[in-house]
Amino acid sequence: MNKGKFITFEGNDGCGKTTISNRIYKQLLDEGYDVIMTREPGGIDIAEQIREVILDSKNTAMDGRCEALLYAAARRQHLVERVIPALEKGTLVICDRFIDSSLAYQGVARGLGIDEVYKVNEFAIDNAMPDATILLRVDPEIGLARIASRQQKDRLDEESEKFHHLVAQGYDEVVKRYPDRIRVIDASQSEEEVFQATYKLIKELVK
Repeated sequence: MNKGKFITFEGNDGCGKTTISNRIYKQLLDEGYDVIMTREPGGIDIAEQIREVILDSKNTAMDGRCEALLYAAARRQHLVERVIPALEKGTLVICDRFIDSSLAYQGVARGLGIDEVYKVNEFAIDNAMPDATILLRVDPEIGLARIASRQQKDRLDEESEKFHHLVAQGYDEVVKRYPDRIRVIDASQSEEEVFQATYKLIKELVK
């Protein structure tokens, strides 16, 4: 049996990642691909419960290390319960965020260190890295402007402008570390332009 492909979507807040990844999923589904769409943190019941804790705006006292560990815990359960079984069946798995988010947000923006956060996640994922990652890159100011229009904001949406700039810098560092795995797309374009560029790339990856 052929192993499925694991493709993740990444980007700083307001990059359009969730919108584009869902459009890609629906397009592939319409074309007859065996594909599932999931997200982090979340995707399964236990991880969704952890998500609520992490993103609850009331949890302002949460320590950076606690945050990193909660993400890793949710990631582990999501992998063993949903992602790995799907891949073993030959299914294409598209995931909204994965380990690179932790490296950028907790490793750089929280100042915990990329290597330190990777070690925590190395234990959690047990070598289950994505086959490819699509990074939608957008200037933090553009992302923040898009976030401002949201009716509901989570704890990370409400972080400082400095924090969001550090997240963008974190993703730049992650790209340098994994140039063969991560494909970067300019997300400052229109939604349709970003979708078309991403769709073309995804079709090349799933051939």
